Amino acid sequence: MKMTKKAITLSLGLVVMGSASFAQNLDDAKKAIDAEQYAKATSMLKTLVSSQASKGENYFSLGDVYLRNDYVDSAKAVFTKGIAADPKYPLNYVGLGQSELAANNAAAAKANFDKAIAAASKKDYTVYLYIGKAYVAQDKPDFAAALPALQKADELDDKDKDPETFVALGDFYAAQKKNSEALSNYLRALNMNETLLRIKVQIGRMYKESRAFPESENELKAVIAADANYGPAYREIAELYMQWANFEPANFAAKSAEALTNYKKYLDLTDKSFDARLRYAQFLYYAKDFKTLETETADLAKLYPNNQKSVVISRLQAYSAAENKNPESLKMLTDFFAKNTDTARLVASDYLYLGKAQLIAGQDSLALISITKAVAKDSTNVEALEDVGKALYNSKKYAAAAGVYRDAIRLNPNGKGSLTNYYYLASANYFSYAIADRDKQNPDKKILVEADSALAFINKSTPEFTLAYITRARVARYMDDQTTPKGLMVPFYEQYLDLVTVKKPELGAAPAEKRNLVEAYTNLGFFYSPTDKAKATDYFNKALVVDPSNANATTGLKQLTAPAAKAPIKKK
Repeated sequence: MKMTKKAITLSLGLVVMGSASFAQNLDDAKKAIDAEQYAKATSMLKTLVSSQASKGENYFSLGDVYLRNDYVDSAKAVFTKGIAADPKYPLNYVGLGQSELAANNAAAAKANFDKAIAAASKKDYTVYLYIGKAYVAQDKPDFAAALPALQKADELDDKDKDPETFVALGDFYAAQKKNSEALSNYLRALNMNETLLRIKVQIGRMYKESRAFPESENELKAVIAADANYGPAYREIAELYMQWANFEPANFAAKSAEALTNYKKYLDLTDKSFDARLRYAQFLYYAKDFKTLETETADLAKLYPNNQKSVVISRLQAYSAAENKNPESLKMLTDFFAKNTDTARLVASDYLYLGKAQLIAGQDSLALISITKAVAKDSTNVEALEDVGKALYNSKKYAAAAGVYRDAIRLNPNGKGSLTNYYYLASANYFSYAIADRDKQNPDKKILVEADSALAFINKSTPEFTLAYITRARVARYMDDQTTPKGLMVPFYEQYLDLVTVKKPELGAAPAEKRNLVEAYTNLGFFYSPTDKAKATDYFNKALVVDPSNANATTGLKQLTAPAAKAPIKKK
C-alpha cells in the first residue's frame, strides 16, 4: 500500500503554505526534502531562487519538491525558468522530462533527457542518475528505460564517490521485488555513508512490501532509535502497521490505531501544510477512521477552498459521509459528479460511494446502476453488490434482489460473503416464486431449481448452516406435486432435525432455532398424518414441547384423534 504517491487524486496544482524565514542554504533545503518537510523546503528554495536567480540547481530542487507532491504543472514552470536562468545546468531538462513522464508523454520526456545529456559534460554521471530515477519514480515505472541510465551513472562514477547511485539502483530493484539485488546496493551505499537514514527506511519498506512485517518493524524501530526526529521513519512504520492490519483482520483495530499514532507523529515532525494534511486524510481513509476523516476533510475544505487539489478533499469528504451514513452524503456525491463532468477522470470508488449514498437515501435502483459501474471499472468493488442485493431484499423486491445476488456470485464466487450470497439468492428466488404463485401468475419453476442448487452448495460447503436445510425444504414444497405431494421436503427437514437434535444438539438449543424446530416438526407431522399416525403424533408432540401454544401442532393432533366420519346410509 503506497501512501506517499496519491492513491486518490484527480487534479494537480500548486498552493504552498507558509513563508517562514529559514536559513537560506541549499544543503539545508535538501535535508528538509529528505526529512519530508516539504513546506519548509519549498519556502527555503523559493527564497534561494529569488536571491540566487542564476543558479540552476535551486530551480531543480524546487521543481523536485513540486513533483514529489504531484504539482506537475508548477514543476514544469519552475524547470523552464531554471533552463532560462542557467542553460548550462542540465538537470532542469531532466526535471522537464520527468514532468512529461508524469503526464504520460514518453516521447517528450525522451527529448528533454537527450537535451540534458547534450548539455552535460561527458563525465557527468548525475544526468544519467536522475534520468534513471525519473523512470523509476512513476506510478508505472519504466524499468527497461531506467536500467541503462543507472548503469551509465554507475560507470561514470567509477570511483564510487556518490552513494546516491547505489541508493537509486537499490530503489530500482526494490520496486521490482528483487530484494537481494536491492539489499546489496543499499548496503554498498551505507558502507559509503552509514548516516543515510533514508536507506534504512527503504530497507524497512522492502521487508514490508514482502509482507515480512516483524522484520520491517525491527528495521524501522532501529531508525527511530537512531534518530527519534526523523519523520519518514514514522510515516513508513505507520504504513507498515496499516498493511499489517489489513492482513490480520482480527488485529485490525489495534494495528490501525498504532498506524494512526505513528502517522500523527510523522505530521508533527514534518509539517502541517495542506499536502501533509491531505496525505493524513488519505491515510485515515485506508485506516477506516471515517469519523475523523469527515472532520479532517471538512476542516481542510474550509481552510483551503481554492486549492487545485480541493477536488480530492471533496471526494474524501463525500466518501467519509457515506461511510458514516450521513444523509448529506448523496448531496455531496451529486455535487462532486456535477463539478467533475470529465468521466475519464472519475474512478471506480466515485461510483461506488455514489451508490452507497443512494442506498442511504433509499434509491435502490439508482444505487444498483452506480455500483454496477463501479464494478465494471474495478472488479474488487463487487462485494458492494451485496449491499444493493440486501437493500432490495429488505424492500421485498425479490426478483431484483435475486438478479443482483446472481451477479455477485458470478463475479465473486469465492469472496468473503459468497456463501451468504448463495443463501440470499435462494431465499429471494423462493419468496419471488411464492408471491407469484399466490397471485396466480404461473411462475417458472426454474427459479426454484436455481434456489435448490444454491442451497445444495451451502449444505456441502457449510453443513452446519441450519437455515439452508429449512429453506431448501420450503423450496422443495413448491417443487412437489401440489395435489398429491411426494414429500420432497421431508429429507431436508429430517436432515435439519438430525443435525440440531442428534449431531449438534447445541445448535438446536439456540433461541433462533425455536421457530425452525417447530416448522420442521409440524410439517413432518402433517405429511405423515395420512400414512403413519404414530410418527405424526410424535412430531406434533415434539413441536408442542418447543412451543406449547403452537396452533398448528395442536390442530394436527386433534385431526389425528378425531373420530372417523361415518359413511352415509344408503337408502334402499
